[in-house]
Amino acid sequence: MSISHAPPAHQSDIPAISKDEESPLDLQPLVPASARRARVPRWLRRTTGPVLLLLLWQLLSATGVLPSDVLASPGRIAEVGRELVADGSLPSAMATSLRRVAAGLLFGTVVGTGLALVSGLFRIGEDLVDAPLQMLRTVPFVGLIPLFIIWFGIGETPKTAIITLGVTFPLYLNVYAGIRGVDAQLIEAGESLGLSRWGLVRHVVLPGALPGALTGLRYSLGIAWLALVFAEQVNADSGIGFLMVQARDFLRTDVIVVCLIVYAFLGLLADFIVRSLERLLLQWRPTFTGR
Repeated sequence: MSISHAPPAHQSDIPAISKDEESPLDLQPLVPASARRARVPRWLRRTTGPVLLLLLWQLLSATGVLPSDVLASPGRIAEVGRELVADGSLPSAMATSLRRVAAGLLFGTVVGTGLALVSGLFRIGEDLVDAPLQMLRTVPFVGLIPLFIIWFGIGETPKTAIITLGVTFPLYLNVYAGIRGVDAQLIEAGESLGLSRWGLVRHVVLPGALPGALTGLRYSLGIAWLALVFAEQVNADSGIGFLMVQARDFLRTDVIVVCLIVYAFLGLLADFIVRSLERLLLQWRPTFTGR
């Protein structure tokens, strides 16, 4: 019984697929969901909430639901802000407050970082430094204002001291945790490469602790402005807090809100500067940016 084999089809006999016809197996490029949502600019999404809150505030003030003696309207606050800028009282107060925060932040950064290095790099330093600092940080620094006034008088020194104290502890905790959180395998790798003790500290420990240090700096900036509010409302004759005390005596809620907005703006500006430093100094560290 013979089986006939069909001759193989010639290449010309295979029907050609038109370029206009799409094959069901054609793959389409995948677009991440985060990229599809990026059509709306991020700055617009971030400002939507504050703008809506401002509009609601203006609406409640215009309809009388929110009386002016309780909280002034946004329009009134903007007008008062222009008046304070025009007569020079607000710029002068801002300059004084910035000078106090800068001094306290500088001293607090030096003290907090220095103590964290001593405690984090040396066991004997940890035994001598960590326990006293852990006890002191539980004491509310605001409660020390009367004691600082007795020690340092009513000038600039107690104000700078209270800001320094508020800045020191967050920086110490974060820098210390960053140093002790460095991977031990990185230390071993550095030792195998022949790095000295100082070389390990410089090339391994300090870069590994840098993310924690910058996080502590951001937190310390918020504490610095909080400490400034308390410091400037006790025996102060200048600064943003002094303007708030005067406005409180005359029941000027519009001036108080202007000062609070200035505090918030300065704090946001300081945080933006630190975040810019993070992006500049931590380019080597890949991070999750959200979806």
